[in-house]
Amino acid sequence: QVQLVESGGGLVQAGNSLRLSCAASGVTFRNFAGGWFRQAPGKEREFVATIRRSGGTVYYADFVKGRFTISRDNVKNMVYLQMDSLKPEDTAVYYCALGPFTMTSSFYDYWGQGTQVTVSS
Repeated sequence: QVQLVESGGGLVQAGNSLRLSCAASGVTFRNFAGGWFRQAPGKEREFVATIRRSGGTVYYADFVKGRFTISRDNVKNMVYLQMDSLKPEDTAVYYCALGPFTMTSSFYDYWGQGTQVTVSS
């Protein structure tokens, strides 16, 4: 049974940082690219970042470039999202996913349950 479990969300003030973690189990982790998506209230889920299976290539949504960093550990079966200089508009539920290296959410094979990130002004 494949499980993705996110952690690290919470309430922070604007300008501060959070690090999200995603623990994968029940899957050959190194065979999948990792992705982070987010969904704010009343909005559609949107792409945040993705990282190739080897970790050698990453891609970010324009609105997080220079502020967020995606990484992975293929020994620990973990995907991370370091979020710096957080803004109130970053408030959303953040989801981890495994699948192909793409920005398109519908192509991902596995999803976590999400973790809430709230940024106060």
